[in-house]
Amino acid sequence: MLLGLLAVVVAVVLIVVRPGGAQGETDKPAPTSSAPTTPPATTIPTEAVAADGDPCAPEQITVEPVTDKTVYEAGEQPQLSVTITNIGRNVCVLNAGTAAQVFTVTSGDEQYWISTDCQTDKVDAEVSLTPGTPVSSAAPIVWDRTRSTPDTCEGARETVPAGGASYHLSVSVDGFENDDLTKQFQLY
Repeated sequence: MLLGLLAVVVAVVLIVVRPGGAQGETDKPAPTSSAPTTPPATTIPTEAVAADGDPCAPEQITVEPVTDKTVYEAGEQPQLSVTITNIGRNVCVLNAGTAAQVFTVTSGDEQYWISTDCQTDKVDAEVSLTPGTPVSSAAPIVWDRTRSTPDTCEGARETVPAGGASYHLSVSVDGFENDDLTKQFQLY
């Protein structure tokens, strides 16, 4: 009988003290529903989510070549620039300085001019791109309507064909470009 009384006292003490329980923890009522409980769903991301300030990724950047006109009369020099847009969800960073910009003018399969052939005073400029807010060139590059190569930086260069000739401008910035996005213009 003494053992039975001791077992009841130990059981009561264990219920009140609850070894391993947190101090000050109160008993919680048992659920009244008889429906089985389901654990909360866990979502596993299918792709990495970028954080604000991370380097820009190709899928979140559009690089759009821009000209001041679509048709240039004889003697008018095209002004070339670029608009960069972050189409992602987070702020990202890239080098949008002149050192990271490459403007290329082609006609058909022929490359006529590239901005890096005789470029001087290159500047790096880290830019934070806010989603949905386009950023454009501060000052356009003026193309003198001549052919360029790295060996033609000194002296006269050959003038490109005009008379209604059609050209395409493509731009890359910090290695980002849209291959299918060019700006077409004509020279007279």
